Amino acid sequence: MSTKKLTPEKCPRCGHSWLRPQQPSVAVDIIIEMPDRGLVLIQRARPPWGWALPGGFVDYGESLEDAARREAWEETSLTITLAGQLGSYSDPGRDPRGHVISTVFVATAQGHPRAADDARHVEVFPLAALPRNLAFDHGRILADYLHNRAIWLERIKIIY
Repeated sequence: MSTKKLTPEKCPRCGHSWLRPQQPSVAVDIIIEMPDRGLVLIQRARPPWGWALPGGFVDYGESLEDAARREAWEETSLTITLAGQLGSYSDPGRDPRGHVISTVFVATAQGHPRAADDARHVEVFPLAALPRNLAFDHGRILADYLHNRAIWLERIKIIY
């Protein structure tokens, strides 16, 4: 049995009304490794508050990979090199703003991050000093990544 919710829509030109199925939003998050420094996190400038992986919503007509590169640039001023997808996170309660499915990428970057867009602050955290007040389900995502980080670091070396 489907549990789809229907949202009323109305055409602004002709006034025709219909019901549109409500669907989850699609987002990307990026784990950015800074060689020999740590992981890049942003402090959110808007609710929900806390430290978070850089990321955001995918624009219509945009690939997940392009969205990841765009969001990383918009929030951290870093040009990233994608190493691959860690996975997708789809728990309907993972984002208090609504049902958001996020595909998480692992990437590397060099340079000096600068906060922009939705980021109040950006920082490179050594693994031993990752903050505890993480937004969304980013603590779980980072735990999943750290569990297999050695494999990802090998993959990143191949890219360079």
